[in-house]
Amino acid sequence: MTWLLIPFAYLIGSISFAVVVSKCMRLPDPYSYGSGNPGATNVLRTGNKRAAVLTLLGDALKGFVAVILARLVLGEAMVTQGAAAWIFCGVVIAVFLGHLYPLFHGFKGGKGVATACGILFGINLTLGLATLATWLIVAFFLRYSSLAALAAAVFGPIYFVFLFGFQPMAIALSVVCTLLIWRHRSNIRNLMNGTEMRIGKKKTTPPTPAEKVE
Repeated sequence: MTWLLIPFAYLIGSISFAVVVSKCMRLPDPYSYGSGNPGATNVLRTGNKRAAVLTLLGDALKGFVAVILARLVLGEAMVTQGAAAWIFCGVVIAVFLGHLYPLFHGFKGGKGVATACGILFGINLTLGLATLATWLIVAFFLRYSSLAALAAAVFGPIYFVFLFGFQPMAIALSVVCTLLIWRHRSNIRNLMNGTEMRIGKKKTTPPTPAEKVE
């Protein structure tokens, strides 16, 4: 019955903290402004830093919780080549898909940066720190959240293989990071044409149809 961890992880991932926090703090619907993305970076554009931090922590925590729960249930078997290892991979992909396509929010989710970070920390502390450091360095010097996320997505699976060798989880992380890059395709276009918003910049106009593409 351990396979039930996979749909349960999807349900955990389906909780959008951008929506929950915004409703609790009486802020605008995160779908209605900026990039139209229900994530911490977009919530920050309201000027409410506390709401953005809570959104970031909540989205990261759900990835972390799903992975830790799977580790507790599966035990050491999760690192073998057996069924448990693939169930563990399924949990990682499922919680991420829950964030991208949440059941509780009309299947319109965020881009998955914070949730991916929580997943990595749940798998291994060193892996999480290395990937987070990559995001922070790029974000600090270039001031583009999307570019930092893309860099972290590329290096995340590389760090895993470097630390632990090629295991089934390397495949799962490659899937997660490929999905993350795919969800940032509009940001990639904006970066290429120079219209991507920098971290902390407010945008009060509604998102254009192109910006809403996920």
